Amino acid sequence: MKKHILIVPGDGIGQEVTAVGKKVLERIAEKFNHEFTYDEALIGHVAIEATGNPLPDETLEKMRASDAVLFGAVGHPKYDNDPSAKVRPEQGLLKMRKELGLYANLRPIKLFDELLSASSIKPEILKGSDILFFRELTGDIYFGEKGRKNDGDTAYDIAEYSKYEVERIARRAFEAAMTRGKRLCSVDKANVLESSRLWREVVQAIAPEYPEVTVEHIFVDAAAMMLIKDPKRFDVVVTANLFGDILTDEASQIAGSMGMLASASVGDSTGVYEPIHGSAHDITGKGVANPLASVLSAALLLDISFGLKDESNAIIAAVDQLLKDGFRTRDIADANTPADKILNTEAAGEELLKRL
Repeated sequence: MKKHILIVPGDGIGQEVTAVGKKVLERIAEKFNHEFTYDEALIGHVAIEATGNPLPDETLEKMRASDAVLFGAVGHPKYDNDPSAKVRPEQGLLKMRKELGLYANLRPIKLFDELLSASSIKPEILKGSDILFFRELTGDIYFGEKGRKNDGDTAYDIAEYSKYEVERIARRAFEAAMTRGKRLCSVDKANVLESSRLWREVVQAIAPEYPEVTVEHIFVDAAAMMLIKDPKRFDVVVTANLFGDILTDEASQIAGSMGMLASASVGDSTGVYEPIHGSAHDITGKGVANPLASVLSAALLLDISFGLKDESNAIIAAVDQLLKDGFRTRDIADANTPADKILNTEAAGEELLKRL
């Protein structure tokens, strides 16, 4: 198979972890006789510094021309500390999602048994957890009208959804549920929000088309509690943009660390694959970032965009073996991890390549 992959490292540790993800893709191509070609592009703070634009036209053109995108992260403390900044790294991320039509964000929350002790949640509650989140990605409060009024003393952000936007993400979630445990949980806040009432109406209208799938509706506050109390009750979860952002970060505790969680942002064109963690400037340049979320994002890329299930499973198996062999990065190590088993970013990548 011949495919072209765009590498977009972005900011902070995105640069470090994406380099490992690319090496894994190169090894897969070598072992399975594929031909992957690569290009790189700028986004976020590094793009602002170079061009003044968080998503340069050149980057967008390269994304559209590629078969898939392996993405890192965007963000920089400079903007976090200056709420008045007109140009921000995150604008590049939102524009990318909108321009590429990336309306479905898939976030698998799967716990490797070797990491039961890495979470603050009791092992007996966690063991066996396997959740697939579908977060709607191009609507809601992130893309609604926003602004200031009353001489700047009042701010507003409008959460807005159309029936079509809910239908397309819900259908993807139902289809996924059919291939898994045939259980779908739709998370909303329909007791308060009109946009959530539309959301629930649409999901209820689609449900009869999938009679084998058991559908449950849960308010977002209850879902947040149940994720920690009984994560095994969830199979496929579908929810709105803001709720999905918060819940999947919360669910990172199930997997032990954000450094273990991959995601896929897909729609009707080029898919974008990225770890769910941010740019983490507090550890940037120290070589201690966990690259496994980027590696697992590469596995998703091979599976979803290229249909290479065996190659994807080979990566997951290599990650599993790395953990079984006792190796850890700093974020998933505990008091019982020997010092010589705690790896930096580059070393974790090298040990993983050995297992491929």
